[in-house]
Amino acid sequence: MSITLYSNFVNSAGERVRIALALKGIAYDYVSVREIGYAAYRKINPQALMPTLTVNGLPIAQATAILEYLEEAYPSPRLLPADPILRAQARGFAQHIVSEMHAVDVIRIRRFLHNRLGVDESGLEAWQHHWFKVGFQALEAQLASRDRATAFCFGDRPGWADLHLVPQARKAIERFKIDMSPYPLLHGVYAAAARHPAFLAATPERQPDYAGPFKEPSLDKPEGMW
Repeated sequence: MSITLYSNFVNSAGERVRIALALKGIAYDYVSVREIGYAAYRKINPQALMPTLTVNGLPIAQATAILEYLEEAYPSPRLLPADPILRAQARGFAQHIVSEMHAVDVIRIRRFLHNRLGVDESGLEAWQHHWFKVGFQALEAQLASRDRATAFCFGDRPGWADLHLVPQARKAIERFKIDMSPYPLLHGVYAAAARHPAFLAATPERQPDYAGPFKEPSLDKPEGMW
């Protein structure tokens, strides 16, 4: 089985997939989209969004689809809880991050706001902070409503919800200077993950294309380009 992940070190959706691969102990090759360029990458994935996983040369686009494939093709260890209710809650938690937070904070959205609608830097900062706050408040409340406290979101082992939360929290803390003190439960999961080998292996600093502390890309470039 030949598995290749196309991503880059700062891509948080790619980090989710890297965590899943590490948790499941799946060997794979890593190809940096930053290094091969978007023209070459579009031939692999016409969506031109990261990441893409190829399995024996066949591409799978979109991180959620990739994660679902990995859970089905490599069921042990499982990423989703065994209990159907907890499983649905973990999916809902993750989907909130994917659809309600990540989808509105990516660079192509900020470039559209800036280049097409004339939103200045202070407006973009307000946009980012608003959606992080709304999202983290909801997720913190969801964890607070659990029947019992656990080291990770829905259990004492990391899984589906955690691999979605940690890259989003990392982006919030490191790139957008979001104060996580109002979200102690979320920050507790983030801190626990920081000591876990699978999460450490997936960090931006451990990737082959890591080029030092990340600098936000120019807003003046075309959408989709770094």
